[in-house]
Amino acid sequence: MLNKLLFKNQDKKQLIIAVIGAFMGITFLIVSIHYLIKVNQFGEGEDILGPNTIIVQKKVSNTSTLGLTKTDFSKKEIEKMKNLSFIQDIKPVIANSFDVYFKTNDSLVPPFSSDVFIQTVDQDFLDISDENWNWKDGDDFVPMIMPREFLVMLNTFMSAQGIPQVSDDLAKEINFSFRIANKDRSLKETVDVRIVGFTSEVSSILVPESFMKYGNEKYSDGMEQKITQIMISSGEGEFGLVEELMAKKGLDSKNSQMIVGKLKSIVGTLVIVILGISIIAVFVSGLVLIQYMQLLISRNIYEVRTLIRLGHAPKVIIRLFFIYFVKIFGIVTGLALTAFFLIKYFLDAMFTSGGININTDVTLESMLALLAAYALFSFTSFQTAKKGIFSQF
Repeated sequence: MLNKLLFKNQDKKQLIIAVIGAFMGITFLIVSIHYLIKVNQFGEGEDILGPNTIIVQKKVSNTSTLGLTKTDFSKKEIEKMKNLSFIQDIKPVIANSFDVYFKTNDSLVPPFSSDVFIQTVDQDFLDISDENWNWKDGDDFVPMIMPREFLVMLNTFMSAQGIPQVSDDLAKEINFSFRIANKDRSLKETVDVRIVGFTSEVSSILVPESFMKYGNEKYSDGMEQKITQIMISSGEGEFGLVEELMAKKGLDSKNSQMIVGKLKSIVGTLVIVILGISIIAVFVSGLVLIQYMQLLISRNIYEVRTLIRLGHAPKVIIRLFFIYFVKIFGIVTGLALTAFFLIKYFLDAMFTSGGININTDVTLESMLALLAAYALFSFTSFQTAKKGIFSQF
Protein backbone atom coordinates (compact mmCIF):
# COMPACT_ATOMS: atom_id res chain seq x y z
CA MET A 1 0.00 0.00 0.00
CA LEU A 2 2.75 2.45 0.97
CA ASN A 3 4.81 1.46 -2.08
CA LYS A 4 1.87 2.26 -4.36
CA LEU A 5 1.36 5.59 -2.63
CA LEU A 6 5.00 6.67 -2.91
CA PHE A 7 6.32 5.07 -6.10
CA LYS A 8 3.48 3.94 -8.38
CA ASN A 9 2.48 7.08 -10.24
CA GLN A 10 5.90 8.63 -10.88
CA ASP A 11 7.64 9.68 -14.11
CA LYS A 12 10.38 7.08 -14.53
CA LYS A 13 12.25 8.53 -17.53
CA GLN A 14 15.10 9.82 -15.39
CA LEU A 15 15.20 6.50 -13.52
CA ILE A 16 15.44 4.51 -16.77
CA ILE A 17 18.29 6.70 -18.06
CA ALA A 18 20.16 6.28 -14.77
CA VAL A 19 19.62 2.50 -14.77
CA ILE A 20 20.98 2.17 -18.32
CA GLY A 21 24.00 4.29 -17.44
CA ALA A 22 24.66 2.32 -14.26
CA PHE A 23 24.33 -0.99 -16.12
CA MET A 24 26.84 0.01 -18.80
CA GLY A 25 29.22 1.62 -16.31
CA ILE A 26 29.30 -1.34 -13.92
CA THR A 27 29.63 -3.84 -16.78
CA PHE A 28 32.65 -2.08 -18.27
CA LEU A 29 34.06 -1.44 -14.79
CA ILE A 30 34.35 -5.12 -13.88
CA VAL A 31 35.36 -6.11 -17.43
CA SER A 32 38.19 -3.54 -17.50
CA ILE A 33 39.46 -4.42 -14.00
CA HIS A 34 39.38 -8.13 -14.85
CA TYR A 35 41.34 -7.78 -18.09
CA LEU A 36 43.74 -5.17 -16.73
CA ILE A 37 44.84 -7.75 -14.16
CA LYS A 38 44.89 -10.60 -16.71
CA VAL A 39 47.00 -8.61 -19.16
CA ASN A 40 49.51 -7.75 -16.44
CA GLN A 41 49.67 -11.42 -15.49
CA PHE A 42 50.20 -12.50 -19.09
CA GLY A 43 53.41 -14.51 -19.40
CA GLU A 44 53.99 -14.80 -15.63
CA GLY A 45 54.70 -18.29 -14.40
CA GLU A 46 55.85 -19.37 -17.88
CA ASP A 47 59.25 -17.80 -17.57
CA ILE A 48 61.67 -17.30 -14.72
CA LEU A 49 62.22 -13.62 -15.57
CA GLY A 50 60.18 -11.11 -13.61
CA PRO A 51 57.41 -9.01 -15.23
CA ASN A 52 58.16 -6.03 -17.53
CA THR A 53 61.78 -7.14 -17.82
CA ILE A 54 63.89 -7.33 -20.98
CA ILE A 55 67.54 -8.07 -21.72
CA VAL A 56 69.19 -5.63 -24.14
CA GLN A 57 72.52 -5.28 -25.84
CA LYS A 58 74.01 -2.84 -28.32
CA LYS A 59 73.41 -3.55 -31.99
CA VAL A 60 76.43 -4.92 -33.81
CA SER A 61 77.29 -2.82 -36.87
CA ASN A 62 80.13 -2.77 -39.39
CA THR A 63 81.91 -0.11 -37.34
CA SER A 64 81.73 -2.21 -34.19
CA THR A 65 83.03 -5.23 -36.12
CA LEU A 66 86.03 -3.14 -37.17
CA GLY A 67 86.52 -2.02 -33.57
CA LEU A 68 85.57 1.60 -34.25
CA THR A 69 82.60 1.58 -31.86
CA LYS A 70 82.02 -0.23 -28.59
CA THR A 71 79.35 -2.84 -27.90
CA ASP A 72 79.82 -2.83 -24.15
CA PHE A 73 78.16 -0.61 -21.53
CA SER A 74 80.06 1.73 -19.25
CA LYS A 75 79.01 2.30 -15.65
CA LYS A 76 78.22 5.92 -16.56
CA GLU A 77 75.83 4.80 -19.33
CA ILE A 78 74.04 2.38 -17.01
CA GLU A 79 73.68 4.98 -14.27
CA LYS A 80 72.34 7.57 -16.73
CA MET A 81 69.64 5.19 -17.99
CA LYS A 82 68.78 4.14 -14.45
CA ASN A 83 67.89 7.76 -13.57
CA LEU A 84 65.17 7.91 -16.25
CA SER A 85 61.67 8.16 -14.75
CA PHE A 86 60.20 5.19 -16.65
CA ILE A 87 63.02 2.82 -15.69
CA GLN A 88 62.30 0.98 -12.45
CA ASP A 89 65.68 -0.71 -12.28
CA ILE A 90 68.62 -1.62 -14.47
CA LYS A 91 71.45 -4.02 -13.73
CA PRO A 92 74.33 -5.55 -15.71
CA VAL A 93 74.32 -9.15 -16.88
CA ILE A 94 77.59 -10.72 -15.71
CA ALA A 95 79.24 -13.40 -17.86
CA ASN A 96 81.90 -15.98 -17.08
CA SER A 97 85.54 -15.15 -17.80
CA PHE A 98 86.59 -18.77 -17.27
CA ASP A 99 85.95 -21.98 -19.20
CA VAL A 100 82.80 -23.98 -18.45
CA TYR A 101 82.24 -27.52 -19.74
CA PHE A 102 78.70 -28.83 -19.23
CA LYS A 103 77.75 -32.50 -19.25
CA THR A 104 75.05 -34.92 -18.13
CA ASN A 105 75.93 -36.98 -15.11
CA ASP A 106 72.97 -39.32 -14.76
CA SER A 107 72.14 -42.87 -15.80
CA LEU A 108 68.63 -41.74 -16.85
CA VAL A 109 69.97 -39.88 -19.89
CA PRO A 110 72.73 -40.61 -22.43
CA PRO A 111 76.11 -38.87 -22.17
CA PHE A 112 75.89 -35.33 -23.47
CA SER A 113 78.51 -32.63 -23.13
CA SER A 114 79.33 -29.21 -24.49
CA ASP A 115 81.26 -26.05 -23.78
CA VAL A 116 78.74 -23.50 -22.54
CA PHE A 117 78.40 -19.82 -21.79
CA ILE A 118 76.96 -18.94 -18.38
CA GLN A 119 75.65 -15.66 -17.00
CA THR A 120 74.20 -14.25 -13.80
CA VAL A 121 71.67 -11.49 -13.19
CA ASP A 122 70.48 -9.68 -10.10
CA GLN A 123 67.96 -11.82 -8.23
CA ASP A 124 65.48 -8.93 -8.13
CA PHE A 125 64.89 -9.57 -11.84
CA LEU A 126 64.11 -13.24 -11.33
CA ASP A 127 60.83 -14.82 -10.28
CA ILE A 128 62.50 -17.38 -8.03
CA SER A 129 62.72 -17.88 -4.26
CA ASP A 130 65.87 -17.33 -2.20
CA GLU A 131 65.67 -20.96 -1.12
CA ASN A 132 66.19 -22.20 -4.69
CA TRP A 133 68.66 -19.56 -5.77
CA ASN A 134 71.69 -19.51 -3.49
CA TRP A 135 75.09 -21.19 -3.47
CA LYS A 136 78.26 -21.27 -1.40
CA ASP A 137 81.45 -23.24 -1.74
CA GLY A 138 80.86 -26.75 -0.40
CA ASP A 139 77.16 -27.01 -1.31
CA ASP A 140 75.92 -30.26 -2.89
CA PHE A 141 75.05 -28.62 -6.20
CA VAL A 142 74.89 -25.33 -8.09
CA PRO A 143 71.32 -24.29 -9.03
CA MET A 144 70.92 -23.21 -12.64
CA ILE A 145 68.21 -21.78 -14.88
CA MET A 146 68.35 -23.44 -18.27
CA PRO A 147 67.34 -21.83 -21.59
CA ARG A 148 64.31 -23.67 -22.92
CA GLU A 149 65.95 -23.93 -26.33
CA PHE A 150 68.77 -25.89 -24.67
CA LEU A 151 66.23 -28.40 -23.33
CA VAL A 152 64.72 -28.65 -26.83
CA MET A 153 68.19 -29.40 -28.19
CA LEU A 154 68.74 -32.02 -25.49
CA ASN A 155 65.40 -33.68 -26.28
CA THR A 156 66.25 -33.67 -29.99
CA PHE A 157 69.52 -35.41 -29.19
CA MET A 158 67.73 -37.97 -27.01
CA SER A 159 65.11 -38.60 -29.67
CA ALA A 160 67.86 -39.28 -32.23
CA GLN A 161 69.30 -41.84 -29.78
CA GLY A 162 65.93 -43.57 -29.50
CA ILE A 163 65.54 -42.53 -25.85
CA PRO A 164 62.31 -41.02 -24.45
CA GLN A 165 62.36 -37.25 -24.17
CA VAL A 166 62.18 -35.51 -20.80
CA SER A 167 59.61 -33.05 -19.46
CA ASP A 168 60.42 -29.91 -17.46
CA ASP A 169 59.74 -31.68 -14.15
CA LEU A 170 61.87 -34.68 -15.07
CA ALA A 171 64.69 -32.45 -16.29
CA LYS A 172 64.86 -30.91 -12.79
CA GLU A 173 65.64 -34.36 -11.39
CA ILE A 174 68.54 -35.07 -13.77
CA ASN A 175 72.07 -34.68 -12.44
CA PHE A 176 74.41 -32.45 -14.45
CA SER A 177 77.89 -31.16 -13.79
CA PHE A 178 80.13 -28.22 -14.65
CA ARG A 179 83.85 -28.62 -15.18
CA ILE A 180 85.25 -25.13 -14.63
CA ALA A 181 88.82 -24.20 -15.42
CA ASN A 182 91.13 -21.34 -16.35
CA LYS A 183 92.09 -20.72 -19.98
CA ASP A 184 95.10 -23.06 -20.09
CA ARG A 185 93.27 -25.72 -18.01
CA SER A 186 96.04 -25.73 -15.41
CA LEU A 187 93.40 -25.18 -12.72
CA LYS A 188 90.09 -26.99 -12.85
CA GLU A 189 87.36 -28.58 -10.75
CA THR A 190 84.00 -30.30 -11.23
CA VAL A 191 80.79 -29.27 -9.46
CA ASP A 192 77.34 -30.87 -9.58
CA VAL A 193 74.51 -28.84 -11.09
CA ARG A 194 70.70 -29.01 -10.92
CA ILE A 195 68.02 -27.25 -12.96
CA VAL A 196 65.65 -25.11 -10.85
CA GLY A 197 63.85 -23.27 -13.64
CA PHE A 198 63.65 -22.47 -17.35
CA THR A 199 63.65 -19.31 -19.43
CA SER A 200 62.78 -18.52 -23.04
CA GLU A 201 64.28 -15.03 -22.88
CA VAL A 202 67.92 -15.80 -22.06
CA SER A 203 70.13 -17.82 -24.40
CA SER A 204 72.70 -18.76 -21.79
CA ILE A 205 72.61 -20.82 -18.60
CA LEU A 206 71.99 -18.64 -15.54
CA VAL A 207 73.74 -19.34 -12.23
CA PRO A 208 73.69 -17.58 -8.84
CA GLU A 209 75.85 -14.49 -8.49
CA SER A 210 77.89 -16.12 -5.71
CA PHE A 211 78.97 -18.98 -8.00
CA MET A 212 79.89 -16.59 -10.81
CA LYS A 213 81.95 -14.51 -8.42
CA TYR A 214 83.69 -17.65 -7.14
CA GLY A 215 84.58 -18.81 -10.67
CA ASN A 216 85.70 -15.41 -11.92
CA GLU A 217 87.91 -14.80 -8.90
CA LYS A 218 89.50 -18.26 -8.92
CA TYR A 219 89.77 -19.12 -12.62
CA SER A 220 89.70 -15.88 -14.66
CA ASP A 221 92.81 -14.44 -16.33
CA GLY A 222 92.46 -11.18 -14.39
CA MET A 223 91.31 -9.04 -17.33
CA GLU A 224 88.63 -6.41 -16.65
CA GLN A 225 85.24 -7.82 -17.51
CA LYS A 226 83.12 -5.99 -20.06
CA ILE A 227 79.35 -5.59 -19.65
CA THR A 228 77.74 -6.40 -22.99
CA GLN A 229 74.17 -6.97 -21.78
CA ILE A 230 71.92 -5.26 -19.26
CA MET A 231 68.50 -6.07 -17.80
CA ILE A 232 65.88 -3.32 -17.81
CA SER A 233 62.68 -3.31 -15.76
CA SER A 234 60.11 -0.71 -16.80
CA GLY A 235 56.91 0.61 -15.23
CA GLU A 236 53.44 -0.59 -16.23
CA GLY A 237 52.28 0.84 -19.54
CA GLU A 238 55.63 2.55 -20.22
CA PHE A 239 57.16 0.09 -22.65
CA GLY A 240 56.81 2.60 -25.49
CA LEU A 241 59.29 4.88 -23.69
CA VAL A 242 61.69 1.96 -23.30
CA GLU A 243 61.37 1.24 -27.02
CA GLU A 244 62.16 4.90 -27.83
CA LEU A 245 65.22 4.70 -25.57
CA MET A 246 66.40 1.55 -27.34
CA ALA A 247 66.03 3.17 -30.77
CA LYS A 248 67.89 6.28 -29.58
CA LYS A 249 70.73 4.32 -27.96
CA GLY A 250 71.00 1.70 -30.71
CA LEU A 251 69.98 -1.15 -28.42
CA ASP A 252 68.55 -4.53 -29.38
CA SER A 253 66.54 -7.27 -27.69
CA LYS A 254 64.79 -10.55 -28.48
CA ASN A 255 61.68 -10.17 -30.64
CA SER A 256 59.62 -12.26 -28.21
CA GLN A 257 60.44 -9.89 -25.36
CA MET A 258 59.54 -6.86 -27.48
CA ILE A 259 56.22 -8.35 -28.61
CA VAL A 260 55.10 -9.23 -25.08
CA GLY A 261 56.18 -5.82 -23.81
CA LYS A 262 54.29 -3.98 -26.57
CA LEU A 263 51.20 -6.11 -26.11
CA LYS A 264 51.04 -5.51 -22.36
CA SER A 265 51.71 -1.79 -22.77
CA ILE A 266 49.12 -1.17 -25.52
CA VAL A 267 46.36 -3.34 -24.07
CA GLY A 268 47.07 -2.12 -20.54
CA THR A 269 46.77 1.52 -21.62
CA LEU A 270 43.54 0.81 -23.51
CA VAL A 271 42.01 -1.01 -20.54
CA ILE A 272 42.99 1.82 -18.16
CA VAL A 273 41.17 4.31 -20.43
CA ILE A 274 38.07 2.09 -20.43
CA LEU A 275 38.37 1.72 -16.65
CA GLY A 276 38.47 5.49 -16.21
CA ILE A 277 35.41 5.97 -18.43
CA SER A 278 33.60 3.20 -16.52
CA ILE A 279 34.27 4.80 -13.15
CA ILE A 280 32.95 8.13 -14.44
CA ALA A 281 29.84 6.40 -15.87
CA VAL A 282 29.13 4.59 -12.59
CA PHE A 283 29.61 7.81 -10.62
CA VAL A 284 27.36 9.87 -12.90
CA SER A 285 24.60 7.24 -13.06
CA GLY A 286 24.73 6.79 -9.29
CA LEU A 287 24.47 10.54 -8.89
CA VAL A 288 21.42 10.59 -11.20
CA LEU A 289 19.79 7.83 -9.15
CA ILE A 290 20.40 9.76 -5.93
CA GLN A 291 18.99 12.90 -7.52
CA TYR A 292 15.95 10.90 -8.61
CA MET A 293 15.48 9.77 -5.00
CA GLN A 294 15.69 13.37 -3.79
CA LEU A 295 13.18 14.39 -6.46
CA LEU A 296 10.90 11.53 -5.47
CA ILE A 297 11.00 12.56 -1.83
CA SER A 298 10.31 16.23 -2.69
CA ARG A 299 7.36 15.23 -4.89
CA ASN A 300 5.96 13.16 -2.05
CA ILE A 301 6.38 15.73 0.70
CA TYR A 302 2.65 15.85 1.37
CA GLU A 303 2.37 12.03 1.48
CA VAL A 304 5.46 11.71 3.72
CA ARG A 305 4.19 14.33 6.19
CA THR A 306 0.74 12.75 6.21
CA LEU A 307 2.17 9.29 6.92
CA ILE A 308 4.26 10.66 9.79
CA ARG A 309 1.22 12.43 11.29
CA LEU A 310 -0.75 9.18 11.01
CA GLY A 311 1.84 7.51 13.22
CA HIS A 312 4.21 5.88 10.73
CA ALA A 313 7.75 6.00 12.10
CA PRO A 314 10.26 7.96 9.97
CA LYS A 315 12.52 4.87 10.00
CA VAL A 316 9.82 2.87 8.21
CA ILE A 317 9.52 5.45 5.44
CA ILE A 318 13.32 5.70 5.15
CA ARG A 319 13.48 1.93 4.83
CA LEU A 320 10.89 2.01 2.04
CA PHE A 321 12.95 4.44 -0.06
CA PHE A 322 16.18 2.60 0.79
CA ILE A 323 14.85 -0.86 -0.16
CA TYR A 324 13.25 0.47 -3.36
CA PHE A 325 16.52 1.89 -4.68
CA VAL A 326 18.70 -0.95 -3.38
CA LYS A 327 16.48 -3.40 -5.27
CA ILE A 328 16.83 -1.33 -8.44
CA PHE A 329 20.62 -1.21 -8.09
CA GLY A 330 20.65 -4.93 -7.21
CA ILE A 331 18.87 -5.73 -10.49
CA VAL A 332 21.33 -3.50 -12.36
CA THR A 333 24.26 -5.26 -10.65
CA GLY A 334 22.86 -8.70 -11.51
CA LEU A 335 22.38 -7.74 -15.16
CA ALA A 336 25.89 -6.25 -15.28
CA LEU A 337 27.36 -9.46 -13.83
CA THR A 338 25.51 -11.53 -16.44
CA ALA A 339 26.77 -9.23 -19.20
CA PHE A 340 30.31 -9.52 -17.79
CA PHE A 341 30.31 -13.32 -18.12
CA LEU A 342 28.94 -13.10 -21.67
CA ILE A 343 31.59 -10.53 -22.69
CA LYS A 344 34.28 -12.56 -20.90
CA TYR A 345 33.28 -15.71 -22.81
CA PHE A 346 33.69 -14.01 -26.19
CA LEU A 347 36.87 -12.09 -25.24
CA ASP A 348 38.57 -15.20 -23.82
CA ALA A 349 37.75 -17.06 -27.05
CA MET A 350 39.09 -14.14 -29.09
CA PHE A 351 42.34 -14.00 -27.09
CA THR A 352 42.80 -17.77 -27.40
CA SER A 353 42.23 -17.77 -31.16
CA GLY A 354 44.75 -14.92 -31.40
CA GLY A 355 47.38 -16.99 -29.60
CA ILE A 356 47.20 -15.06 -26.30
CA ASN A 357 46.58 -17.72 -23.69
CA ILE A 358 45.52 -15.83 -20.58
CA ASN A 359 44.13 -17.39 -17.43
CA THR A 360 40.33 -17.58 -17.71
CA ASP A 361 39.59 -17.60 -13.96
CA VAL A 362 37.46 -14.72 -12.68
CA THR A 363 39.59 -12.21 -10.80
CA LEU A 364 38.78 -11.51 -7.17
CA GLU A 365 39.44 -7.80 -7.68
CA SER A 366 36.68 -7.42 -10.28
CA MET A 367 34.14 -9.04 -7.96
CA LEU A 368 35.30 -6.88 -5.05
CA ALA A 369 34.85 -3.80 -7.26
CA LEU A 370 31.29 -4.91 -7.98
CA LEU A 371 30.57 -5.38 -4.27
CA ALA A 372 32.22 -2.06 -3.45
CA ALA A 373 30.04 -0.21 -5.99
CA TYR A 374 26.91 -1.88 -4.59
CA ALA A 375 27.88 -1.15 -0.97
CA LEU A 376 28.75 2.49 -1.74
CA PHE A 377 25.45 3.08 -3.52
CA SER A 378 23.50 1.38 -0.72
CA PHE A 379 25.17 3.55 1.91
CA THR A 380 24.61 6.73 -0.13
CA SER A 381 20.96 5.79 -0.74
CA PHE A 382 20.33 5.28 2.96
CA GLN A 383 21.96 8.58 3.92
CA THR A 384 20.04 10.45 1.20
CA ALA A 385 16.71 8.94 2.27
CA LYS A 386 17.46 9.64 5.93
CA LYS A 387 18.37 13.27 5.26
CA GLY A 388 15.34 13.79 3.00
CA ILE A 389 12.80 12.34 5.45
CA PHE A 390 14.15 13.97 8.61
CA SER A 391 14.23 17.35 6.86
CA GLN A 392 10.40 17.26 6.94
CA PHE A 393 10.29 17.69 10.72
